[in-house]
Amino acid sequence: MLSIAGFAQQNRADSVFLNSDQIETIKMVSDLDPNKAALLSAVLPGLGQAYNNQYWKIPIVYGGGLLIGHYINYNHKIYHEMRNALIAEQDNDPTTENIFAERFQESALTRNRDAFRRNRDLLIIIGAAFYLLNIVDAHVSAHLHEFEVNDNLSMQVKPSIQSTALFSHSVGISLSLNLK
Repeated sequence: MLSIAGFAQQNRADSVFLNSDQIETIKMVSDLDPNKAALLSAVLPGLGQAYNNQYWKIPIVYGGGLLIGHYINYNHKIYHEMRNALIAEQDNDPTTENIFAERFQESALTRNRDAFRRNRDLLIIIGAAFYLLNIVDAHVSAHLHEFEVNDNLSMQVKPSIQSTALFSHSVGISLSLNLK
């Protein structure tokens, strides 16, 4: 028969008491409100970035919005032209005219109509995601404004040569994180 010896545990306090001298306090508190930045950016894209003093992001917000809007309009226009040409091809009415009669047959008109409609709808979804990304960017940037970035926290990537077994050398990249 095996006998198992038990060790008695000692009861110790779980709490750690700190003196007020040992507690670090946050030295800088941001005056930016993340919710206000998000609301401003939702009302007018780019306004949250201006509130965060990140004026360089405003042309990116409007440039991206204009680019997406341009391609939505382009695909919508071509979709309507293909749809109207397909209707004119199928209605057997001599007064309606298919403007693509010599270039596309009915099956090609159907494929092109569906492709341009699909592209338009996808770009609308991308535009909505870009709008939400603008709001999230303003919110997160306002949150991150209070963090101080200085030389006490730095990361360096540099080439390195390290010795390996059997007196050979290995060439690679070294990543070092310096905390001061």
